[in-house]
Amino acid sequence: MEIPDLVQQELGDEEIRGGVNLGDEDAACFTPTRTLVYRGEGLLSDEKVASYPHDFERLTVSEGRRKTKFSLIYTSEKLELSVPGSRGDAVLERLLEGKLTVSGGIAAGETIAGVFRFSELTLVVTDRQLLKHIGNVTWDADYEAFSFDDVTGLEFEEGSVATAVVLSFNDRPERIKAPSEQAPMVRKTLEEALFAYHEVSSLAELNAKVGADPEESPDDAGNGLGLESGIDPLVSNDEEGGDDSEAESASTSTPAATAATSEQGTTVEATTETQSSDTSGIDTDSAEPDTSADPDIAELEAQVAELTAAVEAQNEQLQKQERTIKQLIKELRQGR
Repeated sequence: MEIPDLVQQELGDEEIRGGVNLGDEDAACFTPTRTLVYRGEGLLSDEKVASYPHDFERLTVSEGRRKTKFSLIYTSEKLELSVPGSRGDAVLERLLEGKLTVSGGIAAGETIAGVFRFSELTLVVTDRQLLKHIGNVTWDADYEAFSFDDVTGLEFEEGSVATAVVLSFNDRPERIKAPSEQAPMVRKTLEEALFAYHEVSSLAELNAKVGADPEESPDDAGNGLGLESGIDPLVSNDEEGGDDSEAESASTSTPAATAATSEQGTTVEATTETQSSDTSGIDTDSAEPDTSADPDIAELEAQVAELTAAVEAQNEQLQKQERTIKQLIKELRQGR
């Protein structure tokens, strides 16, 4: 693209890094710090150059049938730029590249591989990282950056109306839904950038190279608690829970069973103390008495045995109910 003389005069010591033809004689020229838009001479206007610095705070994009309008909001002013709709994507990519360069979002020499907009989601793929912005403006300072150094997996889940891009960073998945018509280009751009960065040639090679080493974290695969790993697991994997009715019964009967166990435990203790006090009066020097000859002692022992069996049965019931409750808790956590 030939640079108009008026733009050359406006440049000063800056150099042009790229340009977009806006139709006829109009053109947008991009320097590291600003965008220069040249409007050619017309029947009712002279040629002119407008400058749009890249240190804007917010950027919004409004698409019409024929024109795409960019609104650049600065601290003290708002500038607007309209370009043909077919040139909108190219201009947006250059504007974001200039903004990220000025703000330090991308390093010197880092290039943008693609920019994608899906409703309130804007993605910027560079040759080193993925930048994600969500909001009613196209771009501002509130965005997330994910370095390709931290990538641990890439998957694509195709659907009827959208494709889910699952890009994992440090084993934490970032799910991005791309409309079906744009999904192939998103996939192509991501794969090319990641393949080149990690020096692989296929998706399988990429996942094999960046995937987590199973020997490094053998416990991670079997730990289903995730963020709740600081909590002791309530049940083991081999314990089987009951059905919903059993779980409901367990949840309602546990307090009563606990109270019954406590009451029976108290009775056992009291009975034992009674037995101890009764036998304390027996002369220790004499021979051990024949308990079978004393009906009171025999009856007491039988009562203690019955209570002990009842307590053990209650404990077994409580343990079963506890396992059921723990299984329910586990299933609820997995459902979340």
